[in-house]
This record gives sequence, structure tokens and C-alpha cells, in this order.
Amino acid sequence: MFEKRVHSVERRYLPEFVYGASDGVVTTFAIVTGAIGASLSPSVILILGFANLFADGFSMATSNYLSTKSEVDLLRSKKHESSSLKHPLKAAIATYFSFIAIGFIPLISFVLASFNNSIAAHRFTYSFILTGLALLLIGSVKGYVVKKHFLRSALQTLIIGGIAALLAFGVGFLLKNIIVG
Repeated sequence: MFEKRVHSVERRYLPEFVYGASDGVVTTFAIVTGAIGASLSPSVILILGFANLFADGFSMATSNYLSTKSEVDLLRSKKHESSSLKHPLKAAIATYFSFIAIGFIPLISFVLASFNNSIAAHRFTYSFILTGLALLLIGSVKGYVVKKHFLRSALQTLIIGGIAALLAFGVGFLLKNIIVG
């Protein structure tokens, strides 16, 4: 009974996990790659990365709360069974914490490089690898829970995140060359 309830909760809040975790890791890594493309310092990358984590995570959580609350209110007005509806606050919390937890991954090597000089020379490479692994994990969890091929789901998530990173790097590189000359 308990296992069935936990699995039901997993499925109910899976979109929030996937949404928050995917956006967290992609936007944070986009900041890292954009800043690398613009040749910004590691300290600027950390400032921008952490600002993104907390501000964008909060923004997504509150938007998810308002969206879920609107959906619940609409369905209740149509006399829908309320026991099957998501709780807006739980949806927001799931979005926020998955955004923060997984979104921190691209910054780990930059934080560790602040304390360990041997990591500093390869911090972007480590960030790249860790972010790729995080995207694969998000996709495989999604595939597992919805009973789809986990590898296909993992690769799809990795490719989408990779495209976002390439776009951010390109914009950073282009703007650096336009602005700095």
C-alpha cells in the first residue's frame, strides 16, 4: 500500500521534477557557457549562476504554484473529484527544490575550484561532464517513471540541453566580439 502511494506521488509530481530539474540545469549551464563564450571570470560565473539558481528557481516555483492553483480552481468549478488534483504548494516546492538541487550541478566545479587549484584549470570541462550526466539522469528518471525506454528519454534530454548550451555559448561569444570588439 505504501509503495503504491509513493509511486502515485512520483507520477503525480514527475512533471514538476522534470520541469524544475531540466530548466535548472539547462539555464545554469547556459549561464556558464555564455560567460565562458564571453570570456568572463569564474567569479562572475559563480555570481550569475547563483543569482539564476535562486531567482529563476523562485520565479518558476511561483509560476507553477499559480498555474497549478488556477487548474485546480477551474477543475473544482466543474465539480471534478478533488482527491486526484495536485496540491499547488507541493507542485511549487517540487519545482523549486529540483531546480536548485539539479541546477547547482553545473556550478559544482566552479565552487570546488575556489578551494582547490588543481580543479581550476579544468573547471569548465568538469562542469560540462557533470551537466551532461545530470541531463542523462533527468531523462532516464522520466523514462523509467513513465515506462518509456530510459536511454531514448535520457538522450533526448541531453540533446535538448546541449542545444541550449551551444546557443548560450554562441551568444556570449558573439556579444563579446560585438561589445568588446
